[in-house]
Amino acid sequence: MNCFHDICFVTLSWCSLQFYLYALDVVSADMAHGVHPNFVDKHEEHHRPELNRGLVIKHNANQRYATSGVTAFLFKEIARIHNLPTQEFVVRNDMGCGSTIGPILASGVGIRTVDTGIPQLSMHSVREICGKEDVDIAYKHFKAFYQTFSSIDRKLKVDF
Repeated sequence: MNCFHDICFVTLSWCSLQFYLYALDVVSADMAHGVHPNFVDKHEEHHRPELNRGLVIKHNANQRYATSGVTAFLFKEIARIHNLPTQEFVVRNDMGCGSTIGPILASGVGIRTVDTGIPQLSMHSVREICGKEDVDIAYKHFKAFYQTFSSIDRKLKVDF
């Protein structure tokens, strides 16, 4: 440790920094496209997030979302332990897709990231709508994540 005018600097090797980053997870919490009753065909059949049914874990094969198999598992496991509902969202292959800050964090810093969101109707319109229950579920899930993540992550063995 080096100190200069009461400011101390800790020198970490790249290996130890990688270890600390690996031990972290980021929850990229944005919103998610809920299924609109008038446009059900715009969603994959088994990936239609509904309002008031829990947080959505967002997946995209083109990496528009940062969720991986490991981070999705961790997020769902925390939900299972705390009896919180989750939903899955996968963009149809023939549909466009926005993105979040998740892929930037995951690729630029190397921290494992899960992209989640509260489902909403009419994203980017004048009157966006989300479910009241989902706000409470999101609060409980994020709280549970930060209370439980470390203990679950320590038990997880992943082959890379």
